[in-house]
Amino acid sequence: MIWVFVVVVAVLVIAAFLALLAGRVPYDRMSEPVHTTPVLEFPEDAGPEDIAAVRFDTALRGYRMDQVDDALKVLQKRLTVLEAELARRDLAE
Repeated sequence: MIWVFVVVVAVLVIAAFLALLAGRVPYDRMSEPVHTTPVLEFPEDAGPEDIAAVRFDTALRGYRMDQVDDALKVLQKRLTVLEAELARRDLAE
């Protein structure tokens, strides 16, 4: 008697799979991303503090957060150095 149940379930699974393949059942392969943070916009006079405040949405497939964090730290330090150098030049003039 259990074999009847197994056969019925197998037939239903196969029918559902074939319906998906044939396009009879709607299936959204990839939904739109969900944004948890506002749109990222830097001001014209962006500084190191703006880079420090940046937050990105996370995704199942995407970037490695530790690499992005490391890159932003390097850019933040470089921007700090460049701004200090520019300020020194302005004072010298």
